[in-house]
Amino acid sequence: GELRQMVELATEECLAKGLTTFHDAGSPLEVVDLFTRMADEGALKLRLWVMVRDSNDRLVDRLAEVRKVGYADNHLTVRAIKHSIDGALGSHGAWLLEPYTDMPQSTGLNTTPVPTIEETARLALEHRYQLCVHAIGDRANRETLDIYEAAYAQRPGEDLRWRVEHAQHLNPAEVPRFARLGAIASMQAVHCTSDGPWVPQRLGEKRSEEGAYVWRKLMEAGAVVTNGTDAPVEDVDPLPSYYAAVTRRMANGEVFYGDQVMTREEALRSYTANVAYSGFEEDLKGTLEPGKLADVTVLSKDILTVPEEEILDAKVLYTIVGGEVEYSGEG
Repeated sequence: GELRQMVELATEECLAKGLTTFHDAGSPLEVVDLFTRMADEGALKLRLWVMVRDSNDRLVDRLAEVRKVGYADNHLTVRAIKHSIDGALGSHGAWLLEPYTDMPQSTGLNTTPVPTIEETARLALEHRYQLCVHAIGDRANRETLDIYEAAYAQRPGEDLRWRVEHAQHLNPAEVPRFARLGAIASMQAVHCTSDGPWVPQRLGEKRSEEGAYVWRKLMEAGAVVTNGTDAPVEDVDPLPSYYAAVTRRMANGEVFYGDQVMTREEALRSYTANVAYSGFEEDLKGTLEPGKLADVTVLSKDILTVPEEEILDAKVLYTIVGGEVEYSGEG
């Protein structure tokens, strides 16, 4: 029906923009069931890595059954659960340790109660799922890492790779915790440049400089930082997010705390090898090596070497999934 058409159209757009695997940051069980049916029919042209987003009551009954790793010739993996602990910064919904600079009566919103997420964490451990929590504000990130730390203590020495989606505004105390826990900072560089112009209004200069989109600080602390677009909040095209990672240049031409930029190579890894690692897929994808899936994107420009103003002009010539050309552009 209509939902299936939406999946097909979204797939076409992803392939046209050079994506070979898409991390779905939260679908209800009905949609996961649709993905499974499509996978069974060989109808998925894009590889999907899916987080389930549903109530604990519904998850209890279905987690064991819907979990899939490398299903349908590596086209569908369902091994993560999504939650949101706070809202967005723009709407003063991000949960902060200290009040908003431009709304001193507010510290934002805790959207999903901590005990609910703690219960999900127990389910995730029991059924071998990764937990992925949307956390934007510094309090949200602290509370999320507290939940992860308590859960990790139940599984000492186990490689869990739970993710913090956005990890956008951190108190400096949280930066080393990401590395120590092995929690993955799943970030979206393009948010920095699209939100950057008004972030200091919300947080003030000190908090913005110390903790807003601090990729470099996280990487230097030893944390794994991944990159994405947060589609449909931003366009699914990875190139603007890659450009944001290496320049932190906003639409007005100004740079948002340029000491936190990534090198070209780091930005490329954040979009490829690190994302594969964040989904336990580093043996299959993320680098071009013999024995891995032949998922290759060919661009019209070498984004590792062209002048930075030319990065955004690169076009997708070919998107190859499993050795098959699924999209070819006009180059």
